[in-house]
Amino acid sequence: MMDYFVDVGHQSHNKHGELLCGDHVEIIRQGENGLVMVLADGLGSGVKANILSTLTAKIISTMMANDMDIADCIAAIAATLPVCEVRKVAYSTFTVIQITDQLEASIIQFDNPHIILLRNGHNLDYPMISECVEGKIVYKSQLKLTEGDVLISTSDGAIHAGVGKSLNFGWLRKDIIDYMERAYRAEYTAKMLTTILSDQCLLLYGGEPGDDTTVCTVKVRKRKPVNLLMGPPANPADVPTMMALFFSKEGKRIVCGGTTSQLVAEHLAKPLVVDLPVYHDSDVPPMAKIEGIDAVTEGVVTFSKALFYAKNYMGDNDLYGDWSRKKDGASEIAKLLIEEATDINFFVGRAINPAHQNPNLPITFSIKMRLVDEFADLLRQMGKHIKISYF
Repeated sequence: MMDYFVDVGHQSHNKHGELLCGDHVEIIRQGENGLVMVLADGLGSGVKANILSTLTAKIISTMMANDMDIADCIAAIAATLPVCEVRKVAYSTFTVIQITDQLEASIIQFDNPHIILLRNGHNLDYPMISECVEGKIVYKSQLKLTEGDVLISTSDGAIHAGVGKSLNFGWLRKDIIDYMERAYRAEYTAKMLTTILSDQCLLLYGGEPGDDTTVCTVKVRKRKPVNLLMGPPANPADVPTMMALFFSKEGKRIVCGGTTSQLVAEHLAKPLVVDLPVYHDSDVPPMAKIEGIDAVTEGVVTFSKALFYAKNYMGDNDLYGDWSRKKDGASEIAKLLIEEATDINFFVGRAINPAHQNPNLPITFSIKMRLVDEFADLLRQMGKHIKISYF
C-alpha cells in the first residue's frame, strides 16, 4: 500500500433564490490513490445550468478515467449538451484534475478560475500551456505532487464574491491566495480547507450568493490508519482471536462499549479507569481510560453522535468548530475517523447486549449494525479505505 493518500473535499452554495446548483463536482477513484476530479460550471443558473454542468462533469470524468483525449471529451460534450434557447449556445466551463498512483497530476482548465497550488502552505506558480481544442482555449499542466500539496479549484462564483456588496470588483484570485495562505494549517483536511474558503465566499456575498459558488480541494496526505473495536464477539471463544487481530494492526485505537472495554483491559492486563463522570456534552456518556488505547468510549449512543457529526461534515460542515474542540467521546471518535484517519479497520462483535433488550431502550442489535454500515459508507465517500471484520 502507498504511504500517501489523496484527500478530496468539496462544497457548493446555490445562487440566491435557486433550488438547484449550476455547478457540479464529479470524482472517480482509480486504483490505490488515483482519481479524476471534474468541477463544471454550467451557463447561467438554475435547472439549465445544473443539467449542463452535471452532463459535462459526468462525461469528462468518465472519458478521462478511460484514458481518452481531452479533444474527444470536448467533442462529446459539444454533441451532447442541450442548446440554450435564449443564448443559442451549449456551454459549461470545467476544471479537470487527474492524479495517478505515482502522484503525477494532469490539470486541464477551461474558463474556470485557475487552480491554486499550495506547497508547505504557500502559493506555488506552476507551468501552463494553452491549446486550442475544438475551438476552445484550454490550459494544460503536468505536475509532480508531493506530500502536503494542496490544489484548490473554484467556480467563478468565488472570484465574484462580494461584487457590489462588501467589495467593488469581487474577490480576485490573488486575494483568495493570500486568504488561504493565512488560513492554512498542515493538519487541516481537504474538506476543512474547502469549508474555510466556501464560508468566506458566503460571508462576502452577505449570505446571498449572486452566483453558484463551488470550492473543491485536493490534498496529498500521509496515510494514517485507525482501528475501532465495538462490541464483544457472538461466541466468547472468539475473544482472543478478535483481540489479536485488533492489536496486530498499526495505528491508533478506539474501543467503544462498556463490555468491550472490560475485555480489552483484561487482554492487556491493564486497569479500566473510570473516574468521576466528566460530561463535556450532556448528550454523550463520559469516557474511560485504558493504557495503550487512544479513546475509550460508551457504545451506541456515543457512536450515533459521531455519525451525526460525519453526516454534517459531508454537508455544510457547520458543526466542525464545535466537535473539533470538544473532548467528549463522540468528538474524539469524529476527530480520529474523519480528520485524522485515511485507512480504518472496524472490528465489530455480533454479541447481543442483554441491556439492549429492555423495551424501554430504543437500541437493538440491528441498529448497531446499521450504524456501523452507515458510518463506513460515509467514510468511503470521503475517499477513505475501509475494512469491516465481524465476529
